[in-house]
Amino acid sequence: MISIIIPTYNEEKYIGKSTKCFKEKMTLPHEVIVCDDKSTDKTVEVAKQYADVVLTTITKWPTIATNRNNGVKSAHGDIYVFIDGDSYIEDPDEFFTRALKDFEDPRIVALTGALDIFPEVKTWGDVIMYKIFNFVHFIKNNILHSGESSGKFQMIRKEAFEKVGGFPANLVTREDGIMFNKLAKVGRTLYDGKLIIYHNGRRAHKFGWPKLLTIWMIETFWVAVFKKSRLKEWVAIR
Repeated sequence: MISIIIPTYNEEKYIGKSTKCFKEKMTLPHEVIVCDDKSTDKTVEVAKQYADVVLTTITKWPTIATNRNNGVKSAHGDIYVFIDGDSYIEDPDEFFTRALKDFEDPRIVALTGALDIFPEVKTWGDVIMYKIFNFVHFIKNNILHSGESSGKFQMIRKEAFEKVGGFPANLVTREDGIMFNKLAKVGRTLYDGKLIIYHNGRRAHKFGWPKLLTIWMIETFWVAVFKKSRLKEWVAIR
């Protein structure tokens, strides 16, 4: 079974779209677990309409990595899928049938796919940047075997997740890329460009690509050198 784990914080506008597709379109054995990080809007109320499990917390989790790890505690599947609350898969059955085909190779411990922006809000900057990001993910996973992925979509074998100790809970940012770096040391990580994950691109649209890229580059350097995030909190953009 596939356990789909979705961390949320104030995703009222998007969580319905993210979860409804699984409830209405997915026939493969699965469960949807929404792990909410003390939202102040109607995220939990909306999620309960479509998710199998909605986890809430009394105290806000320190990082999204901690929230993802908490979601795993309620999972029953042998494969974990992590997607963000603003992400969307058009045809879950077709998508995961292909993904499971990739996992027939026993060397593969984790899988990621191609990121794209909702067509109605996509800009030329998005087109260019995500072609670059997807190419980098292809190179680092399929050629260099060093592992790289966005938290928008990660599909991981349960035993591999446990072997690396889950997401690095101390990191505010780069926890997703570091996770795939760790997984690449215990098996093979794969980028499959036929698996397309859509999201709203709100952070790039809010900050602008130059500013967002600068933040990402600084955080990547900081984590690589100091083994911790420079930022104390990753600001949510709604």
